[in-house]
Amino acid sequence: MAFQKLHSIIPFRKLFFLLLSVALSLQIIIISYNHFSGFYTIETAAEAIIRLSWGTFLSLIAAFMLAYPDLYLIRKLNIKYPWKKNGVLRSSIQLIFSILIGVIIAVFITTVAHLINPYEEDLLTTYVFNSIVLAVCNVAILIIFEAWIFFIAESEAEKRNEELMKELTQIRFEVLKNQMNPHFMFNSLNVLTGLIETDPEKSQRFIEEFSSIYRYVLDTIEQHVVSLEKELEFARSYMYLQQIRHGEYLNFSVNIRSELLSYYLPPLSLQVVLENAIKHNQVSGEKPLHIEIFDEENNLVITNSLQPKMTFGKSTGIGQQNLIKRYSMICSRVPEFHVGTDQYRVVLPLIEE
Repeated sequence: MAFQKLHSIIPFRKLFFLLLSVALSLQIIIISYNHFSGFYTIETAAEAIIRLSWGTFLSLIAAFMLAYPDLYLIRKLNIKYPWKKNGVLRSSIQLIFSILIGVIIAVFITTVAHLINPYEEDLLTTYVFNSIVLAVCNVAILIIFEAWIFFIAESEAEKRNEELMKELTQIRFEVLKNQMNPHFMFNSLNVLTGLIETDPEKSQRFIEEFSSIYRYVLDTIEQHVVSLEKELEFARSYMYLQQIRHGEYLNFSVNIRSELLSYYLPPLSLQVVLENAIKHNQVSGEKPLHIEIFDEENNLVITNSLQPKMTFGKSTGIGQQNLIKRYSMICSRVPEFHVGTDQYRVVLPLIEE
């Protein structure tokens, strides 16, 4: 479990190839330096290959022994001393611990290597040299880890942002398509045709509310949030058209505290809830539909009497899913949907400014 948490920072496969590259590069540098400085001269190519292979193997073991304490250190510091808040303190802690870890691992590896194949060089000098090398290497490894983790985080954030933008575009399209629903337009135009003949004055207001709805859609479709006040104005226009169509059998009431009108929510959230309430339930003289909008603990609550249409097919739930996704992109809370015995209840979180 502990290793899984560490590998969640850098996957094992990537970690292995990174450390192998570091170990191989380090041995090439050390062997070349020792040879040309005269510290340890290599006579043949075979000897160079053997020494490089053995040294790389030991260095790889040492690198893993350095890597896991480093990753554990990074994981703990990410929690307790994140870079944005404690950059200087964190840098100091990492420098001290990286040097200390390097020295401890150097002493251990040197001792084991000496027991397996005794060094021809002075042992104390070897201890000091290896401790310096591993301490410096560990500082470098820690810097590489931090840079790599930062790069991975940035890449994942950018990828996630692109996915969210695509998803948001799709959601906006679905919302716009839903609002431009031809059935809604056809029904509204049918109602308008009847009003023009029977009540020209009411037909004028119907046209105003109808145009207000689509103006609101076009104005807000690109926005992440709108004020509750504007959303309620839209809801009243939308319900006015529906009440003209269904008459006194559709009841609609709003009771919201004035201080909540400046709060925010995704645009057209109410349209999804109100449309579903009307679409899924009977609206008739025998069963009038009652819809209420009120606030409860800084949430917007919409309830309607539950009287499902007998002939209505199974709901796809696309509207609810889109609404949940839109909320999840802007806050940590999401809408709640509750089916009671005789009432359907929706809770929409309100977002403070």
